[in-house]
This record gives sequence, structure tokens and C-alpha cells, in this order.
Amino acid sequence: MRDFRKPTSERGTSEAEAKLRRYGPRALVVGASDGIGEAFAIELARRGLDVTLVARRRPLLESLAELLRASHGVNASIVVADIGTPAGVNAVIAAADGVGLLVCNAALGPIKPFADLTPSEVDAVLDVNCRAAARLTHAIGGAMVARGRGGVILLSSMAGGQGSALVAHYAATKAYLRVLAEGLWAEWKPRGVDVLACCPGLVSTPTFTRSKLARLGRLVPAPMSPERVAREALRALGHGPSVIPGWRNRWSASAVSRLLPRSTAVALVSRQTLAMYPTTPAADPTGSSRPAPVDESDG
Repeated sequence: MRDFRKPTSERGTSEAEAKLRRYGPRALVVGASDGIGEAFAIELARRGLDVTLVARRRPLLESLAELLRASHGVNASIVVADIGTPAGVNAVIAAADGVGLLVCNAALGPIKPFADLTPSEVDAVLDVNCRAAARLTHAIGGAMVARGRGGVILLSSMAGGQGSALVAHYAATKAYLRVLAEGLWAEWKPRGVDVLACCPGLVSTPTFTRSKLARLGRLVPAPMSPERVAREALRALGHGPSVIPGWRNRWSASAVSRLLPRSTAVALVSRQTLAMYPTTPAADPTGSSRPAPVDESDG
């Protein structure tokens, strides 16, 4: 579990904290049991927001909620739900009354050739990464628009910048989230709601550690900490439609998108991905019946 003590440099009332409080007193973090989602929950609690934590794993949610209450004096509630199902999405929406900031972090990302995915894996990735995020953003973000204030952060990925072998389906869903967030940024900003696509590269989450990469390519920036991703995203919210945390990641994304022909960029990124995952087990190494996530928490 993370260190919950508030850094000295973040004490006091800051412009960023005032902005978050202006959205409303409560944030809802989907996929909050570990990794990036947990880091968002901690950062928001440090800034004095009450938090509602959503994921599938009750023990991890209860432990995190208890620590947030004890460390920061905030109200921390939990919703145990599988957002890959309509019932799970509806349960989250029912618990979201008055939420001022929504963080959609949960995602699934099987690492294998697209033709090797089972039909259920294809559907599960779409259900969690796209359908659930769209429904939650539509319902909870729509209430913010009616209220005239709020914030939404959708966790996209640098993988969504172009296609790549082994993660073609996952990357496509992340491109959808980035484009959705950018469009809503334009639609909703005049109505008082800030929307941001957060597009991290590799992140040192528990899932990333379990993936046991063979090696990082020479052009692949080192993994960032979940805490840094959360801090940079919260700082960027309200200042543009998207953010790539980390200057090395921004430089890499800019070089790939601006300097290389599209076919070269796709081939280069695919070679890097294949080098990181030279063998792709047919089964999920976590033992789950659903595909494992790449860089976010699926709860």
C-alpha cells in the first residue's frame, strides 16, 4: 500500500486543489483497487475530496477506504461492481449522485494476437474499455453538464496513438477513449465541465510487474510511477483535452507521430511490443477468467 502522508510541497491551498473542490466535494474513481486508480484516489483524498472507490475486489477497496479515512479524514465509500456488465454499470451510476469528478481508469488488455482472442475476450475488452466508460461518462458527466460544473478524466494510453501487434484491440479502445474525451472537452468546457484524456505510457503497476517483460526497447521510455501519472493528470485537467504524462513519453509520442510515416510508426511500435512480449501465453497469467489489463486496474 502507498505512503499516505501528504508531501510538504503540496500542503496548503493551491490553485489545483481549489479547482477540484469547485467541481464538487466528491470524486468517483473506477478501477480503484490498485495501480493508477489507487494513486488517483490517494491524490484526491490528499486534496480533501471525499472519494467513492469502484472495483471488483472488495478486500482491496475496503483496505484503501479505511486508510484514506484514517490518513486524510475524508469520507471514503466503496462500490463493488463489475463494470463489464450492465448491472455493474447501473450500480455505479446509482451511487454517483452529486459526484463532481469522475475518473474512469478500469481497463482490460489481453496481450496476444487478435486472431487468438476468444469471442468472450473480444467482447469483454469492449464492454469494460468502451461501453462502460461511455455509459458512465454519459450518465455522470451529463449530470455535471446539467449542474454547470464538474470534471472527467478518461484513462487512455500512448498505445492508442497508433496500432500495434499483440495489443491491436486494446490500442483501438484506447484511441476511442482519447477521441471521446477530446470531443467532450470541446462540447462541455463552455458548459463548465472539464474533460481530459490521460494517455500514459508504461506504468509500474502491480499488473505491469506481473507481466514479466522480456526487455524494454531502446526507444521505450522507462515505466512511470502511478503517483506521478495521477499528479500530472490532475494538474492538466482544465488546461487542454489530453495529456501524456512524462516528458520522455511526450517526446517519444511526438517523434513517432510527426517524424515517421504512418506505416513506419506502426511497424516500429509493433517491433518494440513484440520484443517486450516474445512469448504470449494463451491463458491469463493472473488466473482470471477475463483478459488481464495492460497498464490500468480492472478492479
